[in-house]
Amino acid sequence: MGFSHNNVLHANHFRKDWQSRVRTWFDQPGRKLRRRQARKSKAALLGARPLSLLRPAVRGQTVRYNTKIREGRGFTLAELREAGVGRKEAKGLGIVVDHRRRNLSEEGKKLNVDRLKAYRARLVIFPKKAGKPKKGDSTGDDLTAETTRTPIALPDPYVHETPRKITDEEREVNAYRTLRDARANQRHDGKRKVRAQKKEEEEAAKKK
Repeated sequence: MGFSHNNVLHANHFRKDWQSRVRTWFDQPGRKLRRRQARKSKAALLGARPLSLLRPAVRGQTVRYNTKIREGRGFTLAELREAGVGRKEAKGLGIVVDHRRRNLSEEGKKLNVDRLKAYRARLVIFPKKAGKPKKGDSTGDDLTAETTRTPIALPDPYVHETPRKITDEEREVNAYRTLRDARANQRHDGKRKVRAQKKEEEEAAKKK
């Protein structure tokens, strides 16, 4: 190999102990088989379970994505309460719970409550002991009926409304002014309460 221009001369070191420094993956096919067998044995121990966990339908963040509906982290405690599902019970039924999430609209809450109810209606819970079914376990024909394993699809993100005429009340309402007044009232609420309380105390002192 020839050299040209003012380049650094090569100083390649080819005398390193290759066998002790290089890691090989010749056991990859065997590991793949062992992982598959482990998953199979674990699934047999756990019994019949949903293929995927149930998550709530939530709107994306920011103006760019809030027109789309995606799967959220977990259901709120209020949604579980309204659907009649216990917090601890939900974990065993394949329902994910997120105690930090809050419901900011009745529409979103109702959407997820209906989602939970539809899931519970489809769910078949096999009792641990066939002769002694517990409360909430499936019995009778439900245990022998055919089950569908298709996940519950997310709802349509678009709310379709039939066109209608704008009323006179709606024309008179100034949405921008209403929002600004609400924000101002919230911001000054504490100071106004303190001022009103101070005024009452002064009036009470004058009467004495």
